[in-house]
Parts: sequence; C-alpha cells; structure tokens
Amino acid sequence: MALDLAWRRVRAVLPERTGLTEMRRSPRHDLLAGLTVAIVALPLALAFGVSSGLGAASGLATAVIAGSLAALFGGSALQVSGTSGAMTVMLMPIMSAHGASGVLTVGLMAGALLIGLGLAGAGRYMALVPAPVVAGFTVGIAGVIGLQQFPHALGVPAHDSDKVAVVAWHAVLDFLARPHWWAMSVTLIVAVALLVGAGLRPTVPFSLLAVAVVTVLAEVAALPLARIGHLPAGLPAPSTAFLDPAVATSLIAPAIAVAALASLESLLSATVADNMTGRDRHDPDRELFGQGLANLVTPLFGGMPGTGAIVRTAINVRSGARSRLAALSHAVILGGIVYLGAGLVSRIPLAALAGVLLATSVRMVEVGAVRAMFRSTRSDAAVLVLTAVATLTLDTVLAVILGLVVAGALALRVIARNVRVDQERLRHDLQPQHTEDEHALLAEHIVTYRLEGPLFFAAAHRFLLELSEVTDVSVVVLRMSRVTTIDASGALVLGDAIERLEQRGIMVYVSGIPDDQHQPLEALGVIARLDQAGQVFATTDQAIAAARERLHNTGIVPRLAG
Repeated sequence: MALDLAWRRVRAVLPERTGLTEMRRSPRHDLLAGLTVAIVALPLALAFGVSSGLGAASGLATAVIAGSLAALFGGSALQVSGTSGAMTVMLMPIMSAHGASGVLTVGLMAGALLIGLGLAGAGRYMALVPAPVVAGFTVGIAGVIGLQQFPHALGVPAHDSDKVAVVAWHAVLDFLARPHWWAMSVTLIVAVALLVGAGLRPTVPFSLLAVAVVTVLAEVAALPLARIGHLPAGLPAPSTAFLDPAVATSLIAPAIAVAALASLESLLSATVADNMTGRDRHDPDRELFGQGLANLVTPLFGGMPGTGAIVRTAINVRSGARSRLAALSHAVILGGIVYLGAGLVSRIPLAALAGVLLATSVRMVEVGAVRAMFRSTRSDAAVLVLTAVATLTLDTVLAVILGLVVAGALALRVIARNVRVDQERLRHDLQPQHTEDEHALLAEHIVTYRLEGPLFFAAAHRFLLELSEVTDVSVVVLRMSRVTTIDASGALVLGDAIERLEQRGIMVYVSGIPDDQHQPLEALGVIARLDQAGQVFATTDQAIAAARERLHNTGIVPRLAG
C-alpha cells in the first residue's frame, strides 16, 4: 500500500506524454520564441554569474543545464528557468563564508529539498504567501541588485562586506577619490538604452544590442575597462569534488533558504505565465520537482542554483511560445554560444553587465502594483515596506519570514475585530402566551447575546471582557449558531466567562452550537456541566423557554395570571 502511494506521487510529478507531444505542434513559433529569450538571457546569465562571485561561466552553465531540465520536467509549459537576481543576492553571503564549493553544495542540497517538496505535494501552499510580502520582497531585491552594481559601474574594486549598502558606500568613496568616468559612462549608456528601448520596442533585445555595441567600442578604443575574462569553451565535465560532508552539515540552513526562495520565485513566475496566457495552468508540485531536478544536476557542471525567471518567462510568452520547446531551445542556443563564442563573450566589460542589472532592478518593480497596495490598507503598506527594508538590511529569507509573521498578525487582528458579541432584546414572539406585564418582567431578568465570527485566541480576550460587563440579570443566553470556528483558547475563555457569570449568581444557557464546533468544547469540558444541568439547547426558543420556566420555579419571576 505504501509503495503504491509512493509510486503514485512519483508518477504525479513526472512529465506527461501530452506535454511532450505538444512540442511538435508549432515548432516555428517555439524556436523563434526560444531564440528571442536566449538573446535576452545571455547578458543576464553572464551578469548574475559575475555578481554571485562564481563567474560568468557559472551563470551560463545554470542557464543551459537548469534551463533544459526545468523545461522538460517542470510544471509550466512556458516557464523559462536560469539565474535570477534574488538567487544571486541569496548566494553572496554563502560565497563569502564558504567559497564556490559551498555554493555548489548548497545548490545540490536545495535541489534534493525541492524534489522532496514536490513529491510531498507542498506546491499548493506557496499560493498562501500574501501579495504585499511578494511585492516588498521584489522591491527589496531590486534595491540589493542595484547597490551590488556600484563597484563595477564606478570602475573600483569591491569592498569586502556582505552588506550591499556598505559595498556601495565604499565604492562611491573610492570613485570620488579616483574617478573612473569610462566605466560610469558605459554603465549609464547600457542602462538607459535598456530602459528607454524596452518602453518603445519591448520585443527588441536592447540588452544584447547595447552590450555588443559598447563591447566593440571598448575594444576599438582600447578603453581601460575590466572585462569578464576567460571563459571555458564548453561546459566542464560532471564532478562531485566540491562535496564535503563536514561542510554540508553547516550548510543545511542556507540550503533550506535557497530551496524556499527557488520554490517561491518559480511558482510566482509560473503564475505570471498562466495569467498572461489566460488558459494554461501550471502544476505546482511538478514545477517544484522540475526545479529540484535542475538544481540537483546543475552544480555538478559548476552552475549556481537556479529558479524560474519572471522576466524571461514573460518574454517567452510575448514572443509566441506554444510549448516547452521554446524554453528548451533557449537553453540549447545558450549552450551553442558557450561552445562557439566563449572568446567573444570574455571581452564584454563588467561595466556593461552592471548597466544590464541596474536596468533590470528598475524594471523588476511594478510601480502600479506597489502604488495600489499603498492605497489599499495601512496593513498592506506596512507589510510591503517592512519586507522591502528587511530584504535590504537583513537576510532575504529572514525578510520573507518577518513579512509573513507581520502579515499573519495583522490578518488575525482584522479577524479578531470581526468577532461580535451583541446583546439582543427579548423578543415578544418567543413568549406569545404571556401578557405584556410578564414579558416586561422576564426582560428584566433574561438577556441574550449573539456570538458571531471565529472564537479563537486572537479574539478570546475581547470576548471575555464584554461578557464580564453583564450585570443586573438572572439569566444569560449565549446564541452560538453564527460562530464559525472555536480553538482551544476560545473554548477555555468561553468556559472562564461562564464560570465568572455563575460566580455572580447568573445562570448561563447555551443554544445553537454548530455541529463542527462541539469537539473543542467537549474536549476541554466547557459545556459538559451545563449539558448535564439541562442548559444546552439546539435553538434559542428552547433555551429561553427553559430559562423562563427556571425563573418561575425559583420564584425569581412570579407567574402572573393571563
């Protein structure tokens, strides 16, 4: 039985035959889309590889290996995978502390974790991340990427620090001491060309054109600019020489963080592709499995951890991609560049790649969406700002966790405010056989309260305070038919409120407990004593009738002649 269940989970994340056969339906559209994406992805792969500290060759290896495997095994037919800015930011402290072998080990471990998440069916839970957290994280990552580029953009050595603000500040001071105008000019030319060109002609690969132009000019004029440097003419042979069990133990936490980021960014990118097409729906578990397999293999070829790339995925969709063949062909084309054009690529100035990433950081921020969240609620704005600032100043995963905690706390606050404890007037139609005088007398002794919403830990204290204010009555009827949920804290507070009322001589009757809310009340013994005393009823009419009879029998309310 267990083996059958495990095999079904494995089959659920493996590629379907229909998805592979679709690759033969529109090859022309897919190949053109793949070429377009490859032209855009080339400078990004180089830039992110250099920015991570592993080098441009590592960025290209990630684009080729991870891009191919994720295209074949991922859960989105139009997703394009490779290097990403957020992942680069995540890898910087790992590179600083453990070197290249540490980054490669983390990538392999994260791949195994992603495969486990996919097999466990965890993909569906990624949709629970609030939009302000995602937006704040994106804004923060954009800021980190921009600050990272200051040394290359200003033509100065990078200061040794894992804080990007510190690196940027020292870069500015070094530049002011020894200005390097050529590097700044190249960076600005590339960045402006990308930002202006993308607005005028989104389908034209201005990033590649701008980088190519400034590279040629730099070579012709022999400008004193730092270059990418030597690139291997092809991918290295698979190797596990970087694996060290002792080091791997200390990298568990970073691996979990990288896996979390890869899953979040990949599923977000796949959702963007779904929204753009309006028809395709990705399989989140299969997407996690595909990304995990890609990250498990990529480090063996010297590649950094990869993820689904939102910008390249969007370009793929806009370019007319119809199937997985587009993302696969983009990876194959980049592989051809690695083998045939390594010498040319090695001459690209680092300042040009800094311009590409500066423009990318600006384009990452969706100003309209951020503005809309600021106008939505104060809670959304607070979560967005907090997540963005934490991403800039703290660890990226810690920033997401902090954003989730604050968003959850604010959401609980809103839910708690929706809990209502309303006092109601005693209705005439509940005692039709009694006179107006008797009804008035009963109304002086019986009060009903309607409880609405979730009775849980965030709202329990408020509920207790409101019921504690009940005075000058003999009976309290708690109407619970509109209670949506009760947790242990809510049940205990309800029991405490009942006990306090009884200590003041007030009898408590309960009516309308929903069928699915009996368990916490019974488990904690909240209503057992009331039930035994005949003070728990299905309807409010029954509870009030019993309370009225009790008041008559005890002489608190004398019977009046009708």
